[in-house]
Formats: sequence, C-alpha cells, structure tokens
Amino acid sequence: MASMLKSLTTVGGNTMVSRVLGFVRDLVLARVFGADAATDAFFVAFKIPNFLRRLFAEGAFATAFVPVLMEYKEQRSHDELKALVDHVAGTLGLVLLVVSFVGVVAAPLLVSVFAFGWVMEGAVEKLDLAAQMLRLTFPYLLFISLTAFAGGILNAHNRFAIPAFTPVLLNLCLIGAALWLSPMFDQPVVALAWGVLVAGVVQFTFQLPFLHRLQLFPGFRPAPRHEGVRRIMKLMVPALFAVSIVQINLLLDTVLASFLQTGSISWLYYSDRLMEFPQGVLGVALATVILPGLSRRHADGDPESFSQTLDWGLRTTVLLGAPAAAGLAVLSAPMITTLFMSDNFDARDVHMASLSLMAYSVGLLAFILIKVLAPGYYARQDTRTPVHIGLIAMGVNMLFNLVLIFPLQHAGLALATSLSAFVNAGLLFRGLRQRNVYQPGAEWKTLWLRTLVGCVVMVGVLRWGMPSLEDWIAAGTLLRAGWLALWIGIGMTVYGACLYATGIRLRHLQNTRQAGKQE
Repeated sequence: MASMLKSLTTVGGNTMVSRVLGFVRDLVLARVFGADAATDAFFVAFKIPNFLRRLFAEGAFATAFVPVLMEYKEQRSHDELKALVDHVAGTLGLVLLVVSFVGVVAAPLLVSVFAFGWVMEGAVEKLDLAAQMLRLTFPYLLFISLTAFAGGILNAHNRFAIPAFTPVLLNLCLIGAALWLSPMFDQPVVALAWGVLVAGVVQFTFQLPFLHRLQLFPGFRPAPRHEGVRRIMKLMVPALFAVSIVQINLLLDTVLASFLQTGSISWLYYSDRLMEFPQGVLGVALATVILPGLSRRHADGDPESFSQTLDWGLRTTVLLGAPAAAGLAVLSAPMITTLFMSDNFDARDVHMASLSLMAYSVGLLAFILIKVLAPGYYARQDTRTPVHIGLIAMGVNMLFNLVLIFPLQHAGLALATSLSAFVNAGLLFRGLRQRNVYQPGAEWKTLWLRTLVGCVVMVGVLRWGMPSLEDWIAAGTLLRAGWLALWIGIGMTVYGACLYATGIRLRHLQNTRQAGKQE
C-alpha cells in the first residue's frame, strides 16, 4: 500500500492547495458580494451545472470510464487504447454539446425548477438574474466534463498531480472576476458567471499537453457503437444516479432552502464549502487513487488484494476523517468568522452559517466512506447495486428534510443530508460484506477505540483552551487568522500524539496485514 499512500499524498497535497485557494475565493466573494439576493442567484446558476458536473463527469462517467480504460490499458494494445480514447471523447463531447445547448435555451425553466420557492414568492428579479447567469455558466459543463475525461486518463497512468492541481485554475478565474471584472458590470455578480465559463475552457486546455505526452491526445471521433463506448454507456446509466446521491441531496437542500428566508442558500453554500475542504483533501483524494487500484486488482483476478485495498481505504478514512469531522464541528463558528465575516457578512450570517456547518460535519465521515465504498462496486463493474442503495438513502433524506426543516430551518436540511449519508455508507458496507468482497481485519475494534480516544481528547483541549466566540468576533482579521491556524495546529498535534501514545504508526496506513499483526 506504500505506493497508494504516496499517490494519496500527491493528490491530497494538490487538492489542499486547491481547497486553500478555494477558501481565498470564498473569502473574496463574501467580502465583495456578501450574502444577499444577488449571491443567492449566482449560487443557483453555478450549482446547476456544477451539480451536473459531479453527476456526469466526476460521478457516473468517471466510475464507468476508469474500469474500462484500465482493462484496455492492461489487456489491449496501445492502438486499441487510443481508439477508445478518441471514440469516448467524440461521443462524450457530442452529447455534452447538445446538453449544453438545451441548458442555455431552457435556463429560465431550469432556474424555476431548482429555485421553485422564488416562483412561489414572485421573486421575478432573482429568477431573471439567475437565468441570465445560467446561460453563461451552463457551457461550463461541457468543458469541465472533458477535463474530467482527460483527468481519468492521466490518473489511470498514475499521473495524479495534474488533475488534482487543475481546480486551482477555477479559483483563480473566480477571484480575478470578483476583483477586476465585476466593477465593469451594472450587476457586478454577473462577472462571476463569466469567470466560471472562462475557467472551464482554461482547465480543459491545461491538461491537453500532458495527454499528448502519453500519445493519447483525444481525436474526438464519435462512435457510440464502439464496443468500449457501449460498455461505458451501459455502466453509466445506473451510475448516473447512484454515485452522486450526496450531490442530489445537496441540490434538494437548495430547492427547499429557496422557500426559507433570504440568505439561506448562501449560508448553506458557505458551510458546504468549508465541509468540502476535508472531504476534498481526503475523500476525493482517496476516491481518485482507490478506483484505478481496485480496477487493476479486479482485472488481475486478485480478490485478496482487492479486499486489502478497500481495507486500507477504510482505515485511512477512519483515522483521518473522524478527527476532521470533530474538529470541523468545534471550529465551525471560528472558521466562518475568520474567513467570511465582513461588512457584507455580519455576525448573524456567521451564526446561521455555523449552524449548517455543524450539521454537515455530523456526516463528514459518512461522505468520505461513500467515496471509498462505492468504488468497491464500480471497479467490479457493478453499478446497479449502488442505485438501489442510493434510492433508499434519497428517500431517507427527503423524510429527514420534511421532519427537520421546520424546527431547524436550513440547518435541518444539512443535518438530513448527513444522516442519509450514514444510511448510504452503511448499506454499501453491508453489501460488500455479504458478497465476501471485503473482509475487514481483526484490529478494527482497537482502531475505533484509539480514534475515539484521540478525538475526545482533541475536542476537550479545543473547547477548554479556545477564545470565546465573542472574543473571536471582536478580534481583528490577522488575529483571527493567527488564532485559527494555532488551534488547528494544536488540535492536529493533540490527536496525533494520542494516536502515537496508543500505538498507531505511519506503517499502519501503508500495509494492512502488518497493521493487523501489530495489534
């Protein structure tokens, strides 16, 4: 597992750079635009193509494409591999071109569907502004999906760094649009929509030279009847829903939040963005690394190594994901205060966003577990089982939404998403165990105990030692930033010390069998 840990470090490191710059981006957006009707309109216009990106590109397409691509890479000639790349690129590009055209034409209808609460309240200006921006942001789906296609090829060839770095370009484009382009518009927030469109083009073209080095520069030859393309399409149909259940739940949160008070969509957005930092650094990195590894072991017919790879992913998730969730909950208000509080984002906005962030943190571990468990099905080209599980989880989410939205408002929507994620992860785990695909090691009880002890001690130290929220709000920007960095560092140090004191070592993330013997 040492090579996978190295790849995870590479992906996680680049993803961390992207997420840190994403925080800078959100800090700029919060300070320049605040949390009002205009920002709500932009976040709806951005969320629709972004949701489809996660559904098609990083979701269904990636899970269907990578296993077939790995099979061609391991068992076919380079010419056959190149033909697959050309035909998939052409077919995918043609479909996305049509979808993008329809999305631009139907922008007002899409906005009305995904922000139906605005229709009910007669918020014509917000609907019109969101539709105007959606016409600019929707073509982002075309370019970012092709970016994911290129990234899948690079990941299959163990070129993890470039795809992981690429999202940095989106953040740079949006920061530039907010600071320098927005003053040129009568409605400044429209500049962000232009920034999204430019970012899609830049991210795709950035990866093309690296495909050329692999002699896999896409030829864009549509061929839906090609054997490999047909297999990918067949796998994609059920995966379209299953792999992005969490994203569908988040989108449903946006629809329901449009019925709540103004600012609710923005509060959910900012809290979701903070939750995505650990989810991206660990969850996305694990999913990126583990899917090609599992696909390779399945193609090689090695079920023991397949199970060990899953075990490595789950151990890593628990050891790193549990303290991230605990820390995010404790530091929710200080984080939002430090990053977003300004004249346009006041103490009330801080409080409301921190409530939904704490609710999201409850499900952080489950969100990451899904990213590790779902590839256990997709690598074996089983996309149907996660569909059934996803339907159950989605029904649970809607039930919790209806129960929790009334007493907890927008925070209830976030908590419902977290609880349904645990249902999803639990059912995925049970399915792998029932099929004997995954055999957990005997050391898991001890691992959970050590992790729990570390988290409890870490939370106790943070709660006891941190300044009060009132002091945090009253402090200056630099002092807040210093405090936040200090207490994040203290939390990590305390947790790491607890793990070390109870016998956890780095080699336990490198070799599952060795870890078991150490217990």
